[in-house]
Amino acid sequence: MASHTTLPSQALLYPLLLSNPKNPPLRSSFHGLSLKLTHQSLSISANPKPLSTVVVAATKKAVAVLKGTSNVEGVVTLTQDDNGPTTVNVRVTGLTPGLHGFHLHEFGDTTNGCMSTGAHFNPNGMTHGAPEDKIRHAGDLGNIVANADGVAEATIVDNQIPLTGPNAVIGRALVVHELEDDLGKGGHELSLSTGNAGGRLACGVVGLTPV
Repeated sequence: MASHTTLPSQALLYPLLLSNPKNPPLRSSFHGLSLKLTHQSLSISANPKPLSTVVVAATKKAVAVLKGTSNVEGVVTLTQDDNGPTTVNVRVTGLTPGLHGFHLHEFGDTTNGCMSTGAHFNPNGMTHGAPEDKIRHAGDLGNIVANADGVAEATIVDNQIPLTGPNAVIGRALVVHELEDDLGKGGHELSLSTGNAGGRLACGVVGLTPV
């Protein structure tokens, strides 16, 4: 028959700690209590739980729904793969046939219609230009062309309107204008600021959407 020993509380755990003098003595407040301690009860796991991994999707997508005070309206989708250029797919209806300036403006504020979206997005402090120009606003996306039915469809690929990072376009506004953008080359007093593209027909705030 196995023997069963009751140890004084002061000496109960001392033999278990002698192998590691750095540990302070453990004392029990239970007197005359019989305990059975095993090696496993004092061990600490050497295998910590793995950290959770956050995977960021390589493709990002955003959308803007354009509305205005007239019958001009449209939908614009923006897609970016990794850190590559952003592809902008535009479809706007209700326009007069011909060219219309199309820009990204600084603010996503439409409390006063499209007028409160501010100036062209211009984080680098440049003058207005064409999308292919070295000197241009980041928001200078050129012109879209409406057909005889007033429908403009375009695909724009641009390196200066990312969906993430310090110059991200999320929360800003896309605006379609009344007139053709002269791309900064028209000699008008507004050529180097707005491209003399006239009034703002419709606008929409850029927001993230599922891929």
